[in-house]
Amino acid sequence: MTIIVHHLENSRSQRVLWLLEELALPYEVRRYERDKVTMLAPPELKRVHPLGKSPVIEDTSAAGGDRAVIAETGAIVEYLVEKCDGRLGTPARRADVLRYRFFLHYAEGSVMPPLLVKLVLSKVPLLGKVAMKRIQPMIDVHLDFIEAELASRPWFAGEAFSAADVMMSFPVEAARSRGGLDRSRPATIAWLEKVHARPAYQAALKAGGPYAFA
Repeated sequence: MTIIVHHLENSRSQRVLWLLEELALPYEVRRYERDKVTMLAPPELKRVHPLGKSPVIEDTSAAGGDRAVIAETGAIVEYLVEKCDGRLGTPARRADVLRYRFFLHYAEGSVMPPLLVKLVLSKVPLLGKVAMKRIQPMIDVHLDFIEAELASRPWFAGEAFSAADVMMSFPVEAARSRGGLDRSRPATIAWLEKVHARPAYQAALKAGGPYAFA
């Protein structure tokens, strides 16, 4: 039995492939292309999950013999960590546990929304450019926070690599691409380069196909 990853190009689902490689879990990729005009996911994904979004995984070897269909990156990450008896999950030290939980949810709950708003505004003529100038200071608050955190330790949760780093990869990559992250924040750039050099990350790139943020 294996895990099927419904993988949309240039999306959050790249993190799922990476985590599967880090955990050495067998998986199969079903890749979907974005609509060239709208850049949205194709309607085929609604056959897998009602929301029609990626990532979604199917686990045919779920406990009890049932087929599990799981959406939302954070939920998938927690499911896979649990499936591997907690590997790359909750650290041993209490302070690291709190950081791990924070960054696991911060990735999508706080830092991605302004990055997404900036992306949407970039598609709006004239007024969008004006509005983007108001969004960037909000993004900068997050980038300064991330820089300070990574300047104090090697990984987001502490001294060891964890699933929190996997969750944080997409917002940091998005910020590098369109959110103003550059070498003026050296700790964050160093972390990103370290992540991209990991063998499991490179293997996930080969499995998932072209990825604009690596």
